Formats: sequence, structure tokens, C-alpha cells
Amino acid sequence: MRTTLRTSTRTARTAVLALAAVGALTLAGCGGGDGGKDGAAGPTKEADRPTVQLPKLTGQKLQVVAVWTGPEQQAFTKVLDEFEKRTGAEVAYVPTQDAMLNYIGTKIAGGSPPDVAMLQQVGALHQAVERTWAKPLAPEAKAQLTKNYSPGWQELGAVDGTQYGVYFKAANKSLIWYNSAVFDNAGVSEPKTWKEFLSTAETISASGVTPVSIGGADGWTLTDWFENIYLSQAGPEKYDQLARHEIKWTDPSVTQALTTLAELFGKPNLIAGGAQGALQTEFPASVTQTFTGGDQPKAGMVFEGDFVSINIGQTEAKIGTDAKVFPFPAVGAEPPVVTGGDVAVALTEKPATQALMTFLASPDAARIWAGEGGFISPNKSMDVAAYPNDVQRDIAKALISAGDDFRFDMSDQMPQSFGGTPGKGEWKALQDFLKNPKDVAGIQARLEADAAKAFKS
Repeated sequence: MRTTLRTSTRTARTAVLALAAVGALTLAGCGGGDGGKDGAAGPTKEADRPTVQLPKLTGQKLQVVAVWTGPEQQAFTKVLDEFEKRTGAEVAYVPTQDAMLNYIGTKIAGGSPPDVAMLQQVGALHQAVERTWAKPLAPEAKAQLTKNYSPGWQELGAVDGTQYGVYFKAANKSLIWYNSAVFDNAGVSEPKTWKEFLSTAETISASGVTPVSIGGADGWTLTDWFENIYLSQAGPEKYDQLARHEIKWTDPSVTQALTTLAELFGKPNLIAGGAQGALQTEFPASVTQTFTGGDQPKAGMVFEGDFVSINIGQTEAKIGTDAKVFPFPAVGAEPPVVTGGDVAVALTEKPATQALMTFLASPDAARIWAGEGGFISPNKSMDVAAYPNDVQRDIAKALISAGDDFRFDMSDQMPQSFGGTPGKGEWKALQDFLKNPKDVAGIQARLEADAAKAFKS
């Protein structure tokens, strides 16, 4: 039987507002930094000193798997390089597809499991424990986790009171980034409500630029659209219930959220390339096409988390001037704030494996990627001066100050077969919904059938 996921269930609206402040903070900080090193305060020499002692592991070899490619892979490789430098171990990084458990299962069956996996779903962590793949944290790693993480982030990495995971990378997945030249030319300002967002999109369209870029080839982006609308419209209690499948996907609250989403998906003129174009656009391209072409890009806005900044960094646009950001607009009474994250899990019992888990739980590892951009850490002990610009510093401050008051990505809490597999479950259903947003009832029936099957398996 699937272990019940225990997450924060506080329903006070202050829980949402604490992280909603991210948007205001990022806008206040947009005057400095460009997604690279410019404008960075930079960590001091004192901050560069190691905070955790690691053993000598000369000759030991490790393999780490994650989904990161491109700039994210380059940044994470620098983290692993530092671990190698300090321990003498050799670490090989292997990028995988989103369906991580399938890959791991194949490797375990072949007798060569990876040593550490960076899982994207809470549900995948629980399934790895149920299958006896995941190994509990050793005392040294657990000590770093207890010292550097709030109880809520520790709890997300635990199963039945045993600590297995370290959330190395977090994300605020409730941000909309926009091309400032497009907004200026259209004479529009940042919308605060869903109604204003749609009106802004129509005005941008009338100015000659398609307003919204959607990376629909990656189904996870569509789940994020749904989750932000659902959280704001239905509220935290319903969100938690749907995440645990305590209410069905045929519930009226889901009908309402999909109907709201169809207000965008049902207007091809508002989406770069229309539905078909969006379904052929991968997430990185959805960002770069928004910030390439000056004031005549393929789209004026793109929705996704703080990690968008690393893709903007692949263009000539500068964060804070050419590329700006506002919070996902309020659909209901309050704007939504959805977080996500990548959790490190040990799959072997090698001393080097647990040493790497200890390192990943320390501020030493987090500040390396923080300096590269496109990264937010839930590690409360890391000096925010390590972030390369005010935008990311303010997002990180808001995340840490929120403590345990957050809502984690809904699809990531579910079994991977439903919430995290390309071409299946929620990803595929929402891709089909983007094609045909009039079929609300049909999509709901499919979602419920797939969810019921996944939660029973």
C-alpha cells in the first residue's frame, strides 16, 4: 500500500501570502543583476570557507542521475566537482528522462544502480522507499539536514518518520516572466488578477505580438498552469485533498479550474504557434522565444518558476530591464504560490554515497549553484549573498521566511505513473486538453480513471 504523504496542511491564507510576497520582492529588486554575475554582492571569503567536514574517499566512484541538461547540468557539475576536490572521489553525472523511477528500476534489475538520484516528485521518493531502493540518511547527513532545513522540508524527505531525502533545489512555480519592450509597446502593466491577465493578453495580441508562450511539449508545464489556477480558485484545503486523491478529478472544483484554464487554452491567437505550436515547443524554447527578437519576439510572456532565469541567460535579454517578472495572477481571493523541488536520495550504502548526501545537505553545496543562477535553495543556512542578482536573492529570502507555510507541486506528490510520466496520466490528459479545451468533462473522466489506477498500484 502506498504510504500517505504528510505535508503541511495549514489553511490560513497567511500561508499563501507569505510566499506571494515573492512577486513584490522580485519587482523591487529588478533594478540590479542580469541573471549572471553582474550586480551580485557575492559571497565573502568567510562565506566560502567549508562548513562541513568530508572524509577522504580517494579511489571511490559514484554515479549521480538527474534530469538536468544544458546550463543546469553545467551548474550541477560544478557542485560535484567541488565534492571531488574535497574528497578525492570520482563522480559521474548521467542525465535521464523525466520518468526517473523507470530508469532506476532498469539499472537495479541489471545490478548497477546509480548511487544518488535527484528525484523530482515526492511521490517518486515514496515509491522508491516502498520498493526498498532508497537508503536512509546516515547520521552525518541527517545532522546537516536538521541544522540547515526547516521541519517542513525535512518532512517532505521523510517516510514514516525515517529520513531518506535531501531537498537540494527548490522552486517558486508561480511566476510569469515578460518581455518589457512588448509590454511598453502595448501600453500594458502587470496584471494582478486572472481577468486582468486575459485582458492584458488581448491587448498585446492587438499590438502585433502573440502574448503567451507555452512549452506544451513538456507536460509538466501544463500541470503547473492547472495547479496555480486550482490553488487560487479552490483554496488550500481542496488542493491538499485533490493531491491525496481524497476528492475525485470529476469534482466540481476541477471543472471550474479547467473551465478557467480554457479561457486561455481556447484562444489560439493568444498562444505562440497556437495549440499545435505549443505542443511542439519544449520548455527551454518557450522561454528563449519570449526574450529573443527584441520588441518583436514570438511571445510576450512565459509562465514558470524562478528557474526560468537560467534560460533567459541563454539570450541577450537582461533580467530586471529586458526581462521582468510578476506573481501568477489571483484567480480567486488570493494569488497562488506553488513550490517544487528536486530531492537527493541515496540508492547504495557506499561511504561515498552518504558523504555526497551530507555535502548536498550543507550550505557549501548550495552556494555553488546559487552563484550560477537559475537556482533557489531551501537551505536556510546558506548566505543569500551567493545569489547572482537581487531578483533571485529576494525570491530566496521569501522562500526561507515562509518557513513551513507552502504548498508543494500537486503532480509531484502523486504516483509517478500519474503525475510525472511523459505521454501518460495528467501530463498527457492536459496536453490533450490544450488541443481540445472544450472537452472539460471528457478530460476529467480520463484524469479520474488514471488517478484511481495509479493510487491503487
